[in-house]
Amino acid sequence: MRTVVGVVRGGPSQEYDVSLKTGASVLGALDPQKYEARDLFVDRTGQWHLFGAPASPERALREIDVVFNATHGAWGEDGTLPALLDALAVPYTGSGAVASALAFHKQKTKEVVAKLGLKVPRSVLVRPSADAEETALRLFRSFPHPAIVKPVTGGSSVATHKIENFHALAWALGRAWAHAPAALLEEFIPGREATVGVIERFRNEKLYALMPVEIVPPQDAAFFDYDAKYGGRTLERVPAHFPHEVKRELGELAKKAHQALGLAHYSRSDFIVSKRGIYFLEVNTLPGLTGESLLPKALQAVGASLPHFIEHIISLAKKHDRARR
Repeated sequence: MRTVVGVVRGGPSQEYDVSLKTGASVLGALDPQKYEARDLFVDRTGQWHLFGAPASPERALREIDVVFNATHGAWGEDGTLPALLDALAVPYTGSGAVASALAFHKQKTKEVVAKLGLKVPRSVLVRPSADAEETALRLFRSFPHPAIVKPVTGGSSVATHKIENFHALAWALGRAWAHAPAALLEEFIPGREATVGVIERFRNEKLYALMPVEIVPPQDAAFFDYDAKYGGRTLERVPAHFPHEVKRELGELAKKAHQALGLAHYSRSDFIVSKRGIYFLEVNTLPGLTGESLLPKALQAVGASLPHFIEHIISLAKKHDRARR
């Protein structure tokens, strides 16, 4: 008998479009001999759809054996969707509600991994202010620049900017506040950006670290921001040419972060490899799975295919269902 897999994609998030593409990749990778795939589309208002028609979550999830969570950003990754699936007793891929909410908050995530001894950039949490210019002026005088401003929650580098002057800081804080309850002002660490995927129970290892992938922005992009990722320009994402000991350390750090945050099934952690050492930036609990995404490229680098990875994650979700409850 085939396993009925409901692929939840879309949702009320700034990363709606990326989620649609990840969901399409998952749907296309499911072996029809093993799985009955159902496209559970959620629109920007939060309305669920089954077979193209509006439906309640309870109706859409009826007779689903396991959900593949293909969402990104708020709602899907902040613990809201996992909590709903827990309430309806539907097994699902990815981390649980509590771990998702923790990892979605960048500052709380950094505090957890810092306790393990991982290096993290110096940062300040900046809550919305009635006078953005006054706040920016105070921070500009007290915090070293250049710096990074980003929403404290969210992903895909939405509203993330490298800033070097007071006016840019005031503008970037406003943008970050429009996307999250607070902004994160973070020390800029010069170096090479690397990302490392972690998969549970893969290739006979409890936690398996994929080959680090180095992220090289386009030549006309000064910083790896949302536009560099999704603005239609060529972005080089290649297996990282770091020394063996650096690759090994990156893998160990990614596994430590995954475990410390209580994540499940898979994750992807981002780092800066600098002259001062390796700095942890943030973690993604539901990495993109499109043709241009980082995790599929890392899988390819170790000789694994996306369909095999998806089958493995679905298997983990089915086994993990009993442990979650």
